[in-house]
Parts: sequence; C-alpha cells; structure tokens
Amino acid sequence: MRTKNSKGTPQVSKPRVNVVTLGCSKNIHDSEVLMGQLKGNQMEVVHEASNTQKSDIVVINTCGFIDNAKQESIDTILQYSALKEEGKINKVIVTGCLSERYKPELQSEISNVDAYFGTNDLPELLTTIGADYRHELLGERLLSTPSHFSYFKIAEGCNRPCSFCAIPLMRGKHVSKSIDDLVKEAKFLASNGTKELILIAQDLTYYGLDIYGKRNLGDLLRHLSDVDGIEWIRLQYAYPSGFPMDILEVIKERSNICNYLDMPLQHISDAMLKSMRRGTTKQKQVDLVNQIRDSVPDIALRTTLICGYPGETEQDFNEMLEWVEETRFDRLGCFTYSHEEKTHAHTLVDDVSQEEKESRVEQIMEVQQGISYEINQEKIGQTFKVLVDRLDGDYFIGRTEYDSPEVDNEVVLNAKTNYARIGDFVQVKVDRAEDFDLYGEVVK
Repeated sequence: MRTKNSKGTPQVSKPRVNVVTLGCSKNIHDSEVLMGQLKGNQMEVVHEASNTQKSDIVVINTCGFIDNAKQESIDTILQYSALKEEGKINKVIVTGCLSERYKPELQSEISNVDAYFGTNDLPELLTTIGADYRHELLGERLLSTPSHFSYFKIAEGCNRPCSFCAIPLMRGKHVSKSIDDLVKEAKFLASNGTKELILIAQDLTYYGLDIYGKRNLGDLLRHLSDVDGIEWIRLQYAYPSGFPMDILEVIKERSNICNYLDMPLQHISDAMLKSMRRGTTKQKQVDLVNQIRDSVPDIALRTTLICGYPGETEQDFNEMLEWVEETRFDRLGCFTYSHEEKTHAHTLVDDVSQEEKESRVEQIMEVQQGISYEINQEKIGQTFKVLVDRLDGDYFIGRTEYDSPEVDNEVVLNAKTNYARIGDFVQVKVDRAEDFDLYGEVVK
C-alpha cells in the first residue's frame, strides 16, 4: 500500500504486526514489551487479531515448557505458515522459548518461516521487522491484559537445578531488574490505569542476589507499594528453598500487598524432592507452610504439584495426597510429569504410564475441589473487596485479593441487578458459593 507525504512523494506504509502469544504470564509480559517497542516505532500493532491482512507480519511468541505447550506452539506456527503460503499474510517470525530451545530443528522442519529468534533476541527481531530497539522505552509496554492489571516481571532466568525443568535452558541464568527500573515501570503502568501488579519471575524469592548481594524482594515490595495508584500487589512463583521470611512482615505492614502467595512445592515425598533436586525436605516444606500461615493468618496459599515423576511409587503419591488433604491449600494446580530432553530427569526412566499420571492428577484435584468448596462455604455472608475484570454475558466477573487471573476463583455478579464498571473495585457480600466461584451482591 502506498501513501503520499506532505511533499507528494509516494511512501510505502508500514505493515501491521500481529503478535500471537502462547504459554505463561512471562510470555505475555515479553509480548507486551515487544508491542511497546513497535508502537514506539510508529508501527501498527495488534495482539492476536482474528482477521488477517495480506500485509501482516505475524510474530509468534512460543512456549517450550512441556509437551502439550510445545505441540500448541508447533501447531500455531504451521497454521500461520499455511496462511503465508496462501498469500494471506506477508511474513511469519517465531520467537520465545520453543524457538530458543529448538531453533535448528524448527528451521529444518518448518523452513518457510522468515526468521527464528530466542528469548533474548528482541533487538535483532525488531531489526528484521524494520524497527529500532529504543532504550528510552524502558518499562513501557502495550498491555494485552485489561489495563487495570499487569503481569510485572522482576527478573529473567533461573539458577535453580530442578531436575524436571527446562527453563534454564530456554531463559538462561537469573538476572534481576533493578529496583529503580522496576519502580519507573510501575509508575508508567499506574499512570495508564493499572491498579494491580502481579509480580512474576521464574523465582521471585531469588530476587536481588545477583545485583544486591542479598535476597531483596522485601525492599522491592516496599518501593512498589509506595507507587501512587497501585492498590494491589500480588506475588507469584515463589521458591520454597531459601524463602526470605522478611517479606511476610512487608505483607502484613502494607495494605496494598495482597494476602496471597503462589509457591510451587511440586511434591512432598522426601524421595521425590531429592530426585527432583529441590533443595528441601518434607519437614522443611511443612514447617515453612506453617510459619507463613502463623505469620500471616489471612494469607491464601497457592501451590502446584507434579504427578508421575520418574520413580514415583504408589506410596509416594499417597503421601502427597494425604498431605494435600491435611494442608488444605486455598488454591492448587496439578500437572502430569513431562519428560524433557536435556534435563537431569531425562536420564531417568519415565516409568509411570500416562494413564496413571492422569489418574493421579484427577485424584489430587478431586480432593482439592472438596477443600475449595468447604473454604468457599465459609465465605457466605462475608463482604470482600473485589476487582471487576470483565463483563461476560449478563454477569460481571471479578476477583478478591485471594485470587489471581485465569488460575483462581472468581466472583460472579448479576449485571442486571448490580452496578459495576470493569477495572473498578467494589464491595461484594457473598450469598452463595460453589467449588471455584463465589456469587454475591454489590454493597454500598
């Protein structure tokens, strides 16, 4: 497409860039940084547009974490490669974890992709699109989430030696962002309407060791808590080994830090924890959970677990199942083990059948469903501060401070009888509860 400038000289208009994001919240963050750079280069950019244009450049930000995620990424690459072959889009560029980990194989198998980039190749990716990397845009992003909440990445990479995890292969060693840069980013987000920061990293609790010589998450939380306009700060992906207990005092003293902690524990059997190279034991994990709850009694604890890790016996699994019943986590996710190349666990025999893995996940989640139902029943009659996320048909959908987007419970409000606005906080009295949903009415 050609346009004319003020002197009448024909100019070729810049293509639209359609960014497609797969995988976790860290990928969402990376896509938003990419889109912010493109916008800063005066390029038209959209996120996961359903309508394709012939001039489009499609950038696919892939996930390479486990088998299902890898397959979804490959299927998406093939989908857009076919559109390119049909002349319906101009270029396909692939970035992210899958591309970082399997670039030679992808180049060989899907050769009509225009370029493949890894997780730390943003400047080179921008050059390929015809844009410049602009350092002055530090902290500026084009949000793909609703503007009232934002995933807020405080570090990249991971130094942990977990046997099952390929993240260090794809993301490299842990690198913390400075407190000054993160505060600048938080202020930018707040000035554009963000009210909730969801802190993410491969390992939040390692924050600061590389640049400050100490675990410095507590200091970071205090500085972020002081940013005007930020009403909720939420912690995701804390690691149990070396957990910085001082952050519990910060959670208690700062009203805008949510009583919420996502801490993936993965297993409880000592044999499994040792083989997983988690650097902890059953007793240490039990003690840590108790210490956290003693220090912040109102805290909602979320964890994730793995079923079917190599060598997991029926006894190991039953020990984990009983522990879930006893501990009564507020939120819990459970996944089948994925046998990943080049990880330490890949040297072990993947000896639990897929059918058994899935059966064990179902048993864990059935127990957790009952726990969640019982906890939610106790909330009937109580009033909670709720952030309204979206309108879904005739219902507003929101969350309490005890819930993160996508993965946790939701609060459902009848839009015909309740006045609310997306992105606002409202007080809601709960009058009914199910396994993973609360229902209520807005109160003045």
